[in-house]
Amino acid sequence: MVAHPPLVPGVGRTPESRPRSRSRRSEFVIWWREIDRVLLLLVLAVMAIGAAAVAAGSPASARRLSTGAVHLDDLHFFMLHLRWLVIGLAVMFGASCLSRDAARRAGIVLGFAMLVGLILVPVIGSEVNGARRWLNLGISLQPSEFLKPAFAIGLAWILSWRVRDPNLPVIGITFGIMALVGGLLMLQPDFGSTILFVGVWFVLVVLSGISMRRIALAGAGGVAALIAAYVFYGNARHRIDAFLGGGTAFDQVDLAQRTLLSGGWTGTGLWLGTRKLALPEAHTDYIFSVIGEEFGLWVCAVIVLLYLAIIARVLLRLVQEEDLFTVLAATGLTAQLGGQAFINILVNLQLFPSKGMTLPLISYGGSSTVALCLGVGFLLAITRRNPFITREGLHLRDNLPARGHGAKK
Repeated sequence: MVAHPPLVPGVGRTPESRPRSRSRRSEFVIWWREIDRVLLLLVLAVMAIGAAAVAAGSPASARRLSTGAVHLDDLHFFMLHLRWLVIGLAVMFGASCLSRDAARRAGIVLGFAMLVGLILVPVIGSEVNGARRWLNLGISLQPSEFLKPAFAIGLAWILSWRVRDPNLPVIGITFGIMALVGGLLMLQPDFGSTILFVGVWFVLVVLSGISMRRIALAGAGGVAALIAAYVFYGNARHRIDAFLGGGTAFDQVDLAQRTLLSGGWTGTGLWLGTRKLALPEAHTDYIFSVIGEEFGLWVCAVIVLLYLAIIARVLLRLVQEEDLFTVLAATGLTAQLGGQAFINILVNLQLFPSKGMTLPLISYGGSSTVALCLGVGFLLAITRRNPFITREGLHLRDNLPARGHGAKK
């Protein structure tokens, strides 16, 4: 029998026998170098505040929804939120590991799938609180939530075709998609999400570089659509009238504002607020008011600053970006996140009509939390950058709306 020398770790092994952990470790190192760590930290800070906020708002909603037959624990929604948060974080980190091209392909495929889901909602969707927005596929799924990040990526992809052929009718194509999505959303009805989708579309179209005349026409069309919604769409008319009329003492928007201001600058303390008990959706739509009552206005100010910091960070990241798709996609995802956040905040301040829209990354939510985390994951993936490669940057002024007769078509 021939004696074999003892194996020395790392020596004498074939490549197939070496641990795969080394390749995984190298992939993680690459991801960590390329990811925008500042943006990731800002997002995690908002999510941490959101967990505390849901813990504060959970008792109010649990008591409101408890009945003689079913009693919900005060922390019922908080415990559910933690579960969805774990799933959302896994989705976010998984999506952030994608390459830019893979994120684009995933967004496009997701967009087609969710558009089909949106078409099916009026047919087989389930109705909750007078709105038909969910599909029951073993779990409750809201296609419009997952369509939001895919919509921004899909529009950015189509608008970036102009780099290859400036004569392609990309504006008309994106307008048709926007009209289809808006019509399907109004059937649910979901007026708030329709406004958000239109806003993202408008931002991307303007950034892609169209003439001032077309921007003016798009703005006029938006005003006309809003007037038509007021005339023919009862839900929109009711919310606009309530906003313009100032509401009443029993109006939910007025209750939200009173709750928000009742805690002063320092707040009453966790679980010591009382006005939140009258809010209809303390853990979702009006969680910003709960934060104001229990944690104080200074925490509300911190949240606003965090959202502004996320927007500013992405825009600064794009200053030296040379790829038009990346600029448009990242801007669209940021506009969707920031737009939803500030609509919710303005509603709580009674400065905007009630929209039934959650505060992103803070409010309780099932599919909405996962969808928002997926959008952030796409954003992190699209803005990944090799720190050792210098970039000349995309001259955005070449894409800004042209003036005069030489405007781009």
